[in-house]
Amino acid sequence: MKEISILGIGTAVPEFRLDQADTSGRLTEALRYNPNSARWAKKIFKQCGVETRYTCEPNLLQTAEHCRYFSQSNQEAPSTSDRMATYKRESVPLALQAAEKALSDAKVDVSDITHLITVSCTGQFLPGLDAALTQQLGLAANVNRIPFNFLGCAAGLKAVCLSRQIASSNPFAKILVVCVELCTLHIQPSSDREALFGASFFGDGASSCVVGVASEQQHPIFQLGNDHSILLQDCADEMKWEVGNHGFDLYLSPNIPKLIGTWIPEQVAHLLDGGPKPELWAIHPGGKGIIDALEEVYGLTAEETRPSRTVLRNYGNMSSATILFVLDEMRQELANRGAGPTSGLSLAFGPGLTCEMIQFTYQGVAAIQETKLDETYV
Repeated sequence: MKEISILGIGTAVPEFRLDQADTSGRLTEALRYNPNSARWAKKIFKQCGVETRYTCEPNLLQTAEHCRYFSQSNQEAPSTSDRMATYKRESVPLALQAAEKALSDAKVDVSDITHLITVSCTGQFLPGLDAALTQQLGLAANVNRIPFNFLGCAAGLKAVCLSRQIASSNPFAKILVVCVELCTLHIQPSSDREALFGASFFGDGASSCVVGVASEQQHPIFQLGNDHSILLQDCADEMKWEVGNHGFDLYLSPNIPKLIGTWIPEQVAHLLDGGPKPELWAIHPGGKGIIDALEEVYGLTAEETRPSRTVLRNYGNMSSATILFVLDEMRQELANRGAGPTSGLSLAFGPGLTCEMIQFTYQGVAAIQETKLDETYV
């Protein structure tokens, strides 16, 4: 049986760009009557590893006085209903853009797609994203639609793992995964440290990939191997995401990097099953501390964590959509240096705490050429 691979990747971001230094300055101005919060916000904005992010909400680029999402603004903060209306309007075009790029990159026609997995935790509406994309992409009306809703940052990689499992039982399956997250819609008009921390590094974006067995016309990017999912015990309160009156309220414990560094190595060892340490590490940049923790535990070099840090720096944490940005960044780096087949491991973390992980192999130019030669003489 031919190997199951990621055949194409597409990413997209909204048009509005948030410069970290500028956003920090405007937020500090909004907190001028609460100097302790202002100092803390300025510190965390500077240290979180983000330089730019993107948002679908132009009001977030307004002055402190006119930004409805900032504390002590003269305007009333958007309600959850307001934010969900923006999500419904903005999420579909962004998801569509990423999906079209992935289909083009994979050289797959919409008529070949047998399964559609849609992923999002920053908004909901019905009929949902899956129905909208089916119609606007022109997918078959009977395409198998699988919505992943409200599963957090790990859901994008979970969708990739599920895609591999589907394709392993049906070699003719072509699975389109589409993730879209509008995280900035949930910035809170609050001076609480938890709210300010969440406001410091989340961004908006969409990503997509096609998973299946490559045809003669297709070049696999990442061959997918074994996957593993674990729900860590007694960690449910470390990461919480609940619906509030002004969007979704996020809580991230400062203990998360330490917990990941303590408990995840055992799970990685279980997946590797005595095999060698991977050469590539596609780590979901849920925060700078998570990358730091895994870098320390595994003795990773700056080169090995560069794709994750680059995505965090340029886009922030886009929740479920982020991991495909990391894999795309990694793909581009490897292609630029003409790398051959290289083993890798991808990890993503979400509420629970849960961890999703999967082994992969970058196929490389050398692997593609070798495959062509083999096919020529069969």
